[in-house]
Amino acid sequence: MKPKWSASFQIAAVYVGTVVGAGFATGKEIVEFFTRFGFIGLIGIGISGSLLIYLGSKLLRMAAQVGAHSYQEFNEYLFGTFFGRVINVMTLLMLLGVCAVMLSGAGAVFEEQLHLSKLMGVVITIILSILVLVIGMKGLFVVNVVVVPLMVTFSIILMVKSVQLPHFTDELLVIPFLADGWKAVVSPFSYAAFNLFLAQAVLVPVAYEIEDDQTLKWGGILGGIALTCILICGHFALIMLPQFETFEVPMAVVVKNVAAVFYWIYVIIIYGEIFTSVIGNVFGIERQLQNYVTLPSIAIVCGIFMSCYFVSLIDYGELLSYLYPLFGYFSLAFIILLWMKPLKVK
Repeated sequence: MKPKWSASFQIAAVYVGTVVGAGFATGKEIVEFFTRFGFIGLIGIGISGSLLIYLGSKLLRMAAQVGAHSYQEFNEYLFGTFFGRVINVMTLLMLLGVCAVMLSGAGAVFEEQLHLSKLMGVVITIILSILVLVIGMKGLFVVNVVVVPLMVTFSIILMVKSVQLPHFTDELLVIPFLADGWKAVVSPFSYAAFNLFLAQAVLVPVAYEIEDDQTLKWGGILGGIALTCILICGHFALIMLPQFETFEVPMAVVVKNVAAVFYWIYVIIIYGEIFTSVIGNVFGIERQLQNYVTLPSIAIVCGIFMSCYFVSLIDYGELLSYLYPLFGYFSLAFIILLWMKPLKVK
């Protein structure tokens, strides 16, 4: 049976939009997992991209085959009932951690790019998020439809301009010495594991709705290819930024250096991506908590933001560089089981 290409492209867009979060948009996530390792990081992007293509497609197809309504059911299928429930609790904690990183990223944009206080950025983001969650989710989807394509376009523009800079090839081939250089070997796998593990919260329900195997297969493949291309574009742009590890929002600094006319537009895009990611995460957490508590939705949402608020005040770069790799190592078991579980041949 041939895939329904329009549906496959829509699935690919959802896949990209789910993975592209605050760390991705700011460039800090790409630096932490790949760019700081130089040329080895580029090889890592190739490995990670291959996993995002193959396992992203397999996750969608397998979720549809087992009839999983949600990631909770899919985890129980992969890990078994008991361990699946333990994993679901850990998923909730990870989503809370990612939400705190997103809020911290919003504060970093205000502090580093707007020269305002980080606290103001965090508080404004929380207030706006609560308003959107109370009013409804339609506005969120509209923002995502605009923000993701714009960010992809800017990534390509920055890559083209960076490739044209002097000494690009020299910078591309550099292999720096790092005390934690062993992480260069683990990073491609932990990065793919972390993103696939959290993306299942959105991808599993999508697979349940679509069901068509070939459509899901190509949706995952196209989404994984797009993510790989965006990673490469970001890496090529960041290696040309001197001391890229010292910046909280390195992609904004790259834009200021090579395409200053677009600087403020890109800052708005970064904030828009962070904002939509915060809302998406909180929406998912609130839905999961409703299974355990009987409080009104607004009370649960406020409780989530309160718990994330204090963690978000920690330095954004420090928070991301500690939590994201940690979540990645934890998620390795997920992609190992996903790899090992047989897929029904159709």
